[in-house]
Amino acid sequence: MIPDRLRPILERTAPLAERFSASGRRIYLVGGVVRDLLLGSELVEGNDIDLTTDAPPSETKALVAGWADAVWTQGERFGTIGCRVDGWTFEITTHRAEAYDPDSRKPTVSFADAVDVDLSRRDFTVNAMALSLPDPELFDPFGGAADLAASRLRTPLSPEESFSDDPLRMLRAARFIAGYGLEPDEELVRAVKTMRGRLAIVSAERIRDEFDKLMVVDDPTKGLWFLVDTGLIDEFLPEFARMRLEQDPIHRHKDVLTHTIAVVAKTRPERLVRLAALYHDVGKPRTRAIGDGGVSFHHHEVVGARMTRERMRALKYSGNDVEAVSRLVFLHLRFHTYKMGWTDSAVRRYVRDADDLLDELIELTRCDCTTRNERKARELSRRMDELEARIADLQAREELAAIRPDLDGTQVMERLGLPPGREVGAALEFLLELRLDEGPLGTDEAGRRLDEWWASRTAGSDT
Repeated sequence: MIPDRLRPILERTAPLAERFSASGRRIYLVGGVVRDLLLGSELVEGNDIDLTTDAPPSETKALVAGWADAVWTQGERFGTIGCRVDGWTFEITTHRAEAYDPDSRKPTVSFADAVDVDLSRRDFTVNAMALSLPDPELFDPFGGAADLAASRLRTPLSPEESFSDDPLRMLRAARFIAGYGLEPDEELVRAVKTMRGRLAIVSAERIRDEFDKLMVVDDPTKGLWFLVDTGLIDEFLPEFARMRLEQDPIHRHKDVLTHTIAVVAKTRPERLVRLAALYHDVGKPRTRAIGDGGVSFHHHEVVGARMTRERMRALKYSGNDVEAVSRLVFLHLRFHTYKMGWTDSAVRRYVRDADDLLDELIELTRCDCTTRNERKARELSRRMDELEARIADLQAREELAAIRPDLDGTQVMERLGLPPGREVGAALEFLLELRLDEGPLGTDEAGRRLDEWWASRTAGSDT
């Protein structure tokens, strides 16, 4: 009897499975889709479906031709043919037996005839299961189903061999620990501690992409601690573990690292705000000072923003990502300078500086409060509510999201008789400062103020 949860995927893959079966080839669902089916997850339309087959790539390509809406072959030399049918994506890979050269970032691929060999090269036992098609039969030679039931994380072969094949698997382990609540076995942990240096052969882009996947699981806490405790984090983000220092050595307040991980866990699972939470206090170790008043971290947001840019660039993040996260780190303390109350000008500048990251900045600021002091937590929340209410009020009156000078560049040039150049830029900066300080002035008043400013400026240059 076929379980109900299998029926949608069997129906979806039936035409493909029949093509392979008719040609005398075997094809299997493999990896995450099998794991998720065992966990009872629903198959969502548009999901990527991974399959493995004993057919060589050239034959796979021929078998999907005429059935698939689109076929791509970029991964053909690694045995993978991709195709799309009715909005569903299928990646069909010939059984592989691969290994990385000790000094290479790319695998040396060889193909295998048996599914068991292919499964042995998978990262973890919970991913080393296959379901034959069209007649479903589970192939689980390494006990992945039992490990899934026991919440255990193991590798099919020895962890040394598995991590030697692809060192990125050590980082991926953190995601499975956090995302699926799996407990790594002792042998796996020892191997990561011993082999962590081998991550150096993995490209920065692959490390970045895998780390980002960890950062957006519901709660990455256990995965982050795994990276710290094994030392693996030092191989690509050495600044992180250095935050393991007490904020106040006299009163033994929680260390910066523990606070940082708590903030990450509190933020919503969106990549940029999670990365900002990760980096927001990265400048504290470099700015830490102990004086009569206790410990201080003056300007750690400035230092932290610079460190964030450097590290994210090293990990090959896009320029937009680097700018967004470093800006959030730089601004994350700004809210606290307004604790005596907010003028309209201060609110406008807060919105202007946050720009399209305002929601993320508010989220980071709220989550940065991890105190157990309920009175302090309530007070911070109240002030944050007040600021958001002020922003909403000004937004309704002034369209804060589109703060611009009351006159544009063309109007400035016409009024002052200037050609394009630095003087026009200075005039627009003056008008923007007026707009931020006083709100909308209107064209006439802005023009009058501009005339006064220009007269003063030109008079000063004549003396």
